Amino acid sequence: MEENTRIVLDYFERINAIPRCSKAEGRIRGWLQCWAGQRGFSTKGDAAGNLVMRVPASPGYEMAPCVVLQGHMDMVCEKTPDSTHDFTSDPICSHMEGDWLTADGTTLGADNGIAIAYALALADGEAVTHPPLELLFTVDEETGLNGVKAMANDLITGKILINLDSEDEGVFTIGCAGGRDITMVLPLQTGPLSEGSQAVRVVVGGLRGGHSGIDIHKPRANANKLLARVIDHVQQGTRCRLMAFDGGTRHNAIPRDATAILTCEASVYPSVGPACEEMAGRITQECGDKEPDLYIKVAPESLQTDRGATAEGTRRAVDLLLALPNGVAGMSTAIAGLVETSNNLATVHLQNGRMTILSSQRSAVPSRLDEISGRVRAVARLAGAEAKESNQYPPWQPDPGCDLLKRSEAVYRGLYGQAPVIQVIHAGLECAIIGDLYPGIQMISFGPTIRNPHSPSEKLYVPSVAKVWQLLVALLASWVE
Repeated sequence: MEENTRIVLDYFERINAIPRCSKAEGRIRGWLQCWAGQRGFSTKGDAAGNLVMRVPASPGYEMAPCVVLQGHMDMVCEKTPDSTHDFTSDPICSHMEGDWLTADGTTLGADNGIAIAYALALADGEAVTHPPLELLFTVDEETGLNGVKAMANDLITGKILINLDSEDEGVFTIGCAGGRDITMVLPLQTGPLSEGSQAVRVVVGGLRGGHSGIDIHKPRANANKLLARVIDHVQQGTRCRLMAFDGGTRHNAIPRDATAILTCEASVYPSVGPACEEMAGRITQECGDKEPDLYIKVAPESLQTDRGATAEGTRRAVDLLLALPNGVAGMSTAIAGLVETSNNLATVHLQNGRMTILSSQRSAVPSRLDEISGRVRAVARLAGAEAKESNQYPPWQPDPGCDLLKRSEAVYRGLYGQAPVIQVIHAGLECAIIGDLYPGIQMISFGPTIRNPHSPSEKLYVPSVAKVWQLLVALLASWVE
């Protein structure tokens, strides 16, 4: 392993020792402020918790334009069902598997801890020559770009920004989709259970999951959708009643697991298990190789209450889950292979007779974002659910002629003898908000190769860490006057 790679990964390990789930970035922010103070770098924060660190230019670079290196402090905190990891106190434990760095049953946090690691290593590297730098670290990115949405408009001064939140080395991102969340609340009529009622727990799990922008076009199943299909099949033969439903964890993750508890009268109880297993067999067969670890389990469950959703309420809830759109809704006609519009049936929770559903929409075209959002709202209204929008952010419109992109392409070609791939992505990036907040700023996004972000299968390709380091060093040095 190259020495520079080792330095970056050492910083990454130190960052991973600090819990930093979304909305709980206080400890990592404090650590960064302390780190800057020890080196004489000034820092400035805003009311949202975003932080900028100002690093003086190397000798001879004082007149070069200020460059902003940007990433976010928070990470998606996901773990496998059997993991005992406590994200509020435990460090992320990583290990190597060949050329890949991965974690033990949790998300790795390379999204976006590796950006912080690069920025600190560059600022601290005596052999790195660079213009004036502003290291911009935002908060609460993973729950809807909330930190950057509330960012002060005077936090940075640089007009050149390199975002380090992309996940394919050799690919430069110059645009992204906009997005919007919709939260639906469906009140369910409840009633007393029949005497002698019995219950079963149905669990869908083992799915690959992934990022609802980056991975939405891949053949990956949605646990909430699959579980709704199982319940629907059971309802066709019995008047089962829904006691509980819990699926998905966050708006930007494809749900990997979902659990429901169903109850029915004792006379029809013997048919519930076989009906679930029959549908489970169909789903497992159709998913085939795309979800090799999928499982659907059915087990008896003890009743903890004497009330539940009525059969009619259950029917209404399941119909809503079946009818809501999920997945790719349209491909771009301007850029081959780019998902234009999609949505993710992200989370479903049933508590106290109210089913709360979160659906996350994305589109590169504002009118299509309105269209898919309108479709979700319409389905919700038909089911009798209230729908509210939140977490809206604009698309980042690409500028293929900007000087920063041309400079970055030339440096990459000089290093590696080939041109980088230029792309617009379907995921949301903070660049979209920053571009609105700071008109005229030039932006580009790149980073090392990361696979399966937002899931416990997340892993970082270590050889790509060195290539991005070399690119950053050469790119910063290119601004010599």
